[in-house]
Amino acid sequence: MPLDLYNTLTRRKDRFEPLEPGRVGLYVCGPTVYDFAHIGNARPVVVFDVLYRLLKRLYPSVTYVRNITDVDDKIIKAAADNGEAIEALTERTAAAYHQDMAALGTLPPDIEPRATQHIGRMIAIIETLVGAGHAYAAEGHVLFHVPSMPDYGQLSRRSQDELVAGARVEVAPYKRDAADFILWKPSTPEQPGWDSPWGRGRPGWHIECSAMSGQYLGQTFDIHGGGLDLIFPHHENEIAQSRCAHGGAPLAKVWMHNGFVTVNGDKMSKSLGNFFTVRQLLTEGHSGEAIRLALLTAHYRQPLDFSRDGLHQAKAALDRWYTALRSAGPVPDGVSATTAEIEELLFPTLAALEDDLNTPLAVSHLHELAGQLNKARTPSDQVRSRAALLAAGAMLGVLGQDAEEWFKGAATEGLSATDIEAAIDARTAARKAKNFAEADRIRKELAAAGIVLEDAAGKTTWKRSA
Repeated sequence: MPLDLYNTLTRRKDRFEPLEPGRVGLYVCGPTVYDFAHIGNARPVVVFDVLYRLLKRLYPSVTYVRNITDVDDKIIKAAADNGEAIEALTERTAAAYHQDMAALGTLPPDIEPRATQHIGRMIAIIETLVGAGHAYAAEGHVLFHVPSMPDYGQLSRRSQDELVAGARVEVAPYKRDAADFILWKPSTPEQPGWDSPWGRGRPGWHIECSAMSGQYLGQTFDIHGGGLDLIFPHHENEIAQSRCAHGGAPLAKVWMHNGFVTVNGDKMSKSLGNFFTVRQLLTEGHSGEAIRLALLTAHYRQPLDFSRDGLHQAKAALDRWYTALRSAGPVPDGVSATTAEIEELLFPTLAALEDDLNTPLAVSHLHELAGQLNKARTPSDQVRSRAALLAAGAMLGVLGQDAEEWFKGAATEGLSATDIEAAIDARTAARKAKNFAEADRIRKELAAAGIVLEDAAGKTTWKRSA
């Protein structure tokens, strides 16, 4: 099937065709590294990781670029509040970001540029904009003059007056127009800064992504992604400065945006106490795979209500799939499946993802594949179903662990695997001695600790309950 993607710019689902046959360029706005990533930050990372996996399956060459913003006023404030150097803060939080996103099973981007490494390119773009009359210098600042671009606002589909009224636009006496936005700002001696034609300063947020995407993907590339909150002003301003600097050439062919995340029906807010980070959830003992699957249970363009109940449901779904894989056992010698046989079983999952990343439908197909594996009666059917389930899981970024390891998975609280195995050995010894009361006591004690025992074929296996 062909790939169809919803394009925010056209407001419709369009058939995707790369600008260059067989080659795809994908740019996604990355983190501003000043604190741990919260669950809302994680959603676009997981969503576009699924897209990246799909594109790599469909096209021979895919370049995925996701930036790191390491110069920003939020970073400056956080470093001052913490009493630490800016470089120490950004290195620490970038490392934590990488660890947390890896725990969610996301692939690293092909290129991960940092804003501070591309200041020269930003200055060059700003000089071009000033020379073309699209930007002006004022009191140490350089601003993009929005009225110089008559069709500004196409992405968000609002007039300039509506855009100004609907956004918290900085009021400043040096602005020619209220909608004008900053490309360069002056830095005080204690703030990070670089020499420029307009004095020592630092870039505005929007110019950073224009510089980094252009450096690695060219003036016009295939897909630009990010959260719904970035449509205005960030992506609108990216388009404006890039098009005006490049003679009107489009910045990206397709614009994709994921929906907001709520928690138990309410917007995430520290004041409401429903704000939590990926690191917090992992520390509580939730698996990265369960967090990832919970983020994929709603269509990426729709709002996602994230809850611990949803996490438990995702964990239960993964338990069912891993149980099917464990019950199937190892692949028998001499039994195999052809690629065509596996692809036939995989087709519904692939078709769902090719229809604008319909992950909820894809998840339902994984349930069907697990059911087929449970019902398989011949070694050949079992091998085909197992391979298809694993391949479908890989497309969503799940089922990457060994089934036994999943059920024994590292938990941050409760009994260790060694403790559990010792208790099982004690229970086995009690049963052999016909001390069934003791064996039952051990089972109940493990159950109270969240450990479920399963006796089959003379062997006892265990897993942690959801």
